[in-house]
Amino acid sequence: QVQLVESGGGLVQAGGSLRLSCAASGRTFSRYTMGWFRQAPGKEREFVAGISWSGGITYYADSVQGRFTISRDNSKNTVYLQMSSLKPEDAAVYYCAADPLSTKVVRTTPSGYVYWGQGTQVTVSS
Repeated sequence: QVQLVESGGGLVQAGGSLRLSCAASGRTFSRYTMGWFRQAPGKEREFVAGISWSGGITYYADSVQGRFTISRDNSKNTVYLQMSSLKPEDAAVYYCAADPLSTKVVRTTPSGYVYWGQGTQVTVSS
């Protein structure tokens, strides 16, 4: 069992930056592919970014490519999402998720992830 706890959300002006963190419990964190998803009101949960267990593979949604950076520190059991040049359309609840089955791919669908955090709200004012 893995527990994930997100933090770092908040209110930011358009063009600003935020860094989200996701702290994981469990000794097997370093083996898992990790992903960030987001869900805005009335919309489906969508993939934002993912990172392989080693950090050697990262993948981004087109909408955030070049603005967001995912990283991880396995010694701290933590994955990060650095968000820059934020836009009002980035506003959503952001979730981190763990995929214990993938090794060399980053899944982009929620169904590929087994463990989920409770989410952290990101609000972007225009």
